[in-house]
Amino acid sequence: MSDETGTPDTSAGSSGGTAAEGGGPRPEPLRFFGTSWVNHDDGYAARRAGVAVGSLAAAVASCLVLRFAYDGIRIADTGAFVTVLIIAMFAICSALAFRNTWEGFGKRHDPQRQASLRGLLAIGFVGSLLAYFFRSLTEAPGEKLHREEYDTARETHARRTARRTGNPSKKKRHK
Repeated sequence: MSDETGTPDTSAGSSGGTAAEGGGPRPEPLRFFGTSWVNHDDGYAARRAGVAVGSLAAAVASCLVLRFAYDGIRIADTGAFVTVLIIAMFAICSALAFRNTWEGFGKRHDPQRQASLRGLLAIGFVGSLLAYFFRSLTEAPGEKLHREEYDTARETHARRTARRTGNPSKKKRHK
């Protein structure tokens, strides 16, 4: 399915030329997991635990940095309106980033929509980190989507290759 580095030759849905299972589709690698999500091997459980701990630690560190920024705004004495506005902005952007990231684990996003949301998602990075944490408690983030696509590609490949047995030019033709 993959070479020694853990990277596949082709992604799900395309066929490779020298796969062990006869040149069928290859799984698409996930960030931090490679293709270990397919059979839950090659340290899959440790990677999931690492992603959970890492994303939670990054979210906590990010909240501490935001706390320092809040203290800076408070020291600057900009007023209650600006303080509430900034807190609301980070809270709303984090909630939207969480929802967007969570939905991305189940379906592919439209690239144009993602490009237009890039600034909002950058502000709400804490929400994305928390989405990674919560998803990694049950599976590799994005595993469900990739598994569905990979299984569909394998079924399609099996149906396509089952119909093509033998050399079609050697078929008996009735005249």
